[in-house]
Amino acid sequence: MIASERISFGTDGWRGKIAETFTFDNVRRAAQGFALFLKHKGISEKGVVIGYDQRFNSDLFARASAEVLAGNGIKVWFTCRNTPTPVISYTVVERQAAGAINITASHNPPEDNGFKVRDSRGAAIPPVDLSEIEAFIPDLVTGVKICEFYKGCKEGVIEIWDPDDAYIKHIKTIVDLEALKNAGKKIVCDVMWGNAAGWYPRLLGGGSNQIIEVHNERNPIFPNMERPEPIHPNIDEGMKRLLEEKGDILFINDGDADRQGIGDENGEYIDQLRVASLLTYYMLEYKNERGAIIKTVNMSSMLDRLAAVYDVSLIETPVGFKYVANAFINESAIIGCEESGGYAFRNNIPERDGILGNLLFLEFMVKTGKTPSELVQMLFEKLGANFYYRRIDKVCTEEERNRALETLSLAFPKEICGFPVNGVDTTDGYKYKLGNLGWLMVRVSGTEPLVRIYCEVINQKMVAPLLQAGLELIGILDRKESFDKVSI
Repeated sequence: MIASERISFGTDGWRGKIAETFTFDNVRRAAQGFALFLKHKGISEKGVVIGYDQRFNSDLFARASAEVLAGNGIKVWFTCRNTPTPVISYTVVERQAAGAINITASHNPPEDNGFKVRDSRGAAIPPVDLSEIEAFIPDLVTGVKICEFYKGCKEGVIEIWDPDDAYIKHIKTIVDLEALKNAGKKIVCDVMWGNAAGWYPRLLGGGSNQIIEVHNERNPIFPNMERPEPIHPNIDEGMKRLLEEKGDILFINDGDADRQGIGDENGEYIDQLRVASLLTYYMLEYKNERGAIIKTVNMSSMLDRLAAVYDVSLIETPVGFKYVANAFINESAIIGCEESGGYAFRNNIPERDGILGNLLFLEFMVKTGKTPSELVQMLFEKLGANFYYRRIDKVCTEEERNRALETLSLAFPKEICGFPVNGVDTTDGYKYKLGNLGWLMVRVSGTEPLVRIYCEVINQKMVAPLLQAGLELIGILDRKESFDKVSI
């Protein structure tokens, strides 16, 4: 019998195309590797939480994973419905389990699914342990142990579990839900056909708010958006609804609700760097928290300025929340931020939590009496400058990817768009520091066939030229091609 293909874990687990690489046999192999890893660590008797999202067959892939854990004699708490990633991670801590398996591809396109694993802290598993899990994955599905799902339920090794109440009780220790229920706000929520559906009416309803949900049914093809990721153009219909309803704010969550986005009262998107900086500012200034700020290398310079203003440390990591989570734990940080809209908060688990993040943003509005756009201006006044950010995701072939990597390794420009380059950070990609103006960064994605170009500057007119310069730098965009043709 020919061995199956190797399963490799990226920055946040293993993902693949459904029925191509993400098959039931491969999911079972991955679950067997995780079971053997837990046994090797001597913690398998603590059990495992298993949850899933709204994607095609996610519930069945989760059941297949549960059957493997049960087949290995490992207790399973199986969530009774599709469950947000932060709730799954919190349940690990609440149940004092050894870890979790989460069947989700988060913000990926509809044809993908994923197999995420978490440790006993509810956190992303460090790279060294991910490699060990990979090593335990059997080459053949014949090496997998299985206990049929309903047999496991009958024997008590699989327990169907409702995790919601414990998570809500925990959230109440971080934000004043009763006060937020009576904020008198009209809140539009684009839950992107995902796991946040129903959560905001439950958390914020019953008082003086009006809660309006968009895309709150299960539809695994994610109509009206390219993917359930809280950025343009995926958020456009939610923004339109916000304006139609004359709402005070738009909450946005990705497919598994670990990431967030915000639309202001004018129908303008508050980008993820601004949201991270606003939440950090709120925790420092209004919640009087002190401690380290953790951010990925492609995150905002506004966080650097806030760290300097409030005299707290700032730690920069490679891209990937597993790096952020590790630093967040080690440094007892107040917040951990990644560019894709995922943030972890003090007093919560070391995991992205898009639901808590949106609640904290609303609490910021309530405490200050300001609208979202007014909060942005307040932040800029505090920092002494306005900050502008954009990102291009450029789909590339393997040849283009390799050419980009080679070009970047050889090209160290002395200036870009007439601004001197006074440093290049190669922690994860190539980040060109442009003095007081800001920065431009080029990075090849670790999970998708993409080259990403980012920039954040204090001069809005320089955003488009810098992004085009980034594309020209790697040879994907011809110098004569109009920048307007590039999708941003």
